[in-house]
This record gives sequence, structure tokens and C-alpha cells, in this order.
Amino acid sequence: MASFGADLIERLDRRVVGRGPQLEVVVAALAAGRHLLVEGPPGTGKSTILRAVAEETGTGFEFVEGNAELTPARLVGSFDPAAVLSEGYVPEVFTDGPLLRALRSGSLLYIEEINRIPEETLNVLITVMSEGEVHVPRLGPVAAAPGFRLVAAMNPFDAVGTARIAGAVYDRCCRLAVDYQDADDEATIVAAAAPDAAGRLGAEGLRRIVELVRSTREHPDVRTGSSVRGAVDMTLVADELAPLRSCTPDDDRVTLDAALLALSGRIRVREGSGRRPEDVIRELWEQQRRQESADGDAGEGKG
Repeated sequence: MASFGADLIERLDRRVVGRGPQLEVVVAALAAGRHLLVEGPPGTGKSTILRAVAEETGTGFEFVEGNAELTPARLVGSFDPAAVLSEGYVPEVFTDGPLLRALRSGSLLYIEEINRIPEETLNVLITVMSEGEVHVPRLGPVAAAPGFRLVAAMNPFDAVGTARIAGAVYDRCCRLAVDYQDADDEATIVAAAAPDAAGRLGAEGLRRIVELVRSTREHPDVRTGSSVRGAVDMTLVADELAPLRSCTPDDDRVTLDAALLALSGRIRVREGSGRRPEDVIRELWEQQRRQESADGDAGEGKG
């Protein structure tokens, strides 16, 4: 990947909200020929950043979903058993997996949630990063074409279903840590994802939804809070629920049920807390209403 100028960053800024500095270092790392690991909570735009960079630079992009079923054979590829019986182990009957396709074409190999894949599969990737090639039994070595990079995303270790990543991976990658965008950026993301619903909700109603979602990340009984996707869903649900109840989308008769529906499945309550997700959502919703009422009373007193 060649070096790129400020015009690329400007294009990426238009596609990815609130990630200017992160976009710059991602582009710099890939232009420098480095493999990259982007680490952060769900819904922080990790895959959005990497997809945008690949598309705006015209770089090939092989997507792999990281999970426990990602075996080395699924990643690398395999011989067609039926063809092998008639033709033998010849290259023509080998079906490339995403790793070999990326190696041969000099593309980005994007592994989503790399810390969910089996250790034996991870070892294949470590070898590729170290040696720039992979050796396939009966096929031989496949070297990386110029431009090949491994780019991976991972959730924090304490997220459900994740495992610790070996130090060998960190030693062969540049690591970028990302966190949630600020409240204004998240409101912009929701407005872009659900423009009509956000417009009917209004700026103040949208602010309240984003604030409620962000508060799930700070509650002491919550291990993992909701991403901005929860705010998008809550906005859309509130917009559809409001006419059914003959009220506006920011009415209390709408927002509580919209919050329970959109957020209760997205938060993870700490073990031993004795709380249910819906209990936490209701508490945060009521707390927000009390605070708004207190602020309103204070404003009237000053008046």
C-alpha cells in the first residue's frame, strides 16, 4: 500500500464519524506495511474504519467472521475430495479460502473478533505474519503478494465468548485502542442511520436517548453497556410506537418501552448483582426523568 495524502483522510472523515486521528494512524500503519489490530468495545466502529480504508484506497478486502468454527481449513482452503479421487492432489482442485485469496491478490485480510477464533487457527495467522507465507500440505508454500496485510478487530477480553490473545500476535501487529465516540458524535451517527425517525424525535429527544444509552456503560451493575446501535434501535422503535399510542416519540409512554426493547438484550449485568437487564434500564430511565425534573424546578426557581 502506497502513501496517501490528506485528500484520503478527508474522504474517510465523511464516511466515519468522529474518528479523524484513528483514521490517520490506520492509514499510516497500513502504508508502512504493518499488520494492524484494532481493539475496543462492540459498536465503536472498528469494522467501519477498516472497510472504509479498504474501499477508499481501492485495496482488496477479504472478510472473515471470527468464531469458534473458524478452523484452519476454512481459513486457508482445502482440496475438493471428489476431484482428488480422479485427478489427485494437484493445485487445480484446491479451493482457496480467504487467507489464500488475500495472500495471492495482495489484499487486506480482515478478521472480525479475532479473539473468538481457535488457537490452532490463530497460530496459522501468526506464521503468516512472521514469514509472509503459509505452507499448505500437498499444495506447498503460498507467499504474500505485495500489499497483503492482516487487519483484525477484537472486543475486550472480558466480553462474552472472548479469549486472551497470545503475546505473539501483539508482537507482530500495531495495536490501535478505540473507545466510544462522544455524545455529539453518537447523536450524529443515530441521525444518519435513522434520519426520518430522528427528525420527528427532535434534537432534545435524540439527546435524551443517546444520554440514556451512554449511561448503561457506567452503571456499577453492568459489565458491558450498550453501543450506539442501541440508540439507533430505540429511536426507530419509539418512532413506530408513538402513533400506536397517539403521542409523540419523546413521550414517557413511549420511551421507557422503547428503551427496554432496544437495550435490555444489549447490556450484560455483572454476575452476582442479582439484577436483571430490564431492572437496570428502568432504573436509568427513571433516574434521567428525575434529573430532568429537578433541573426544570431549579430553572423555574431562578426565574
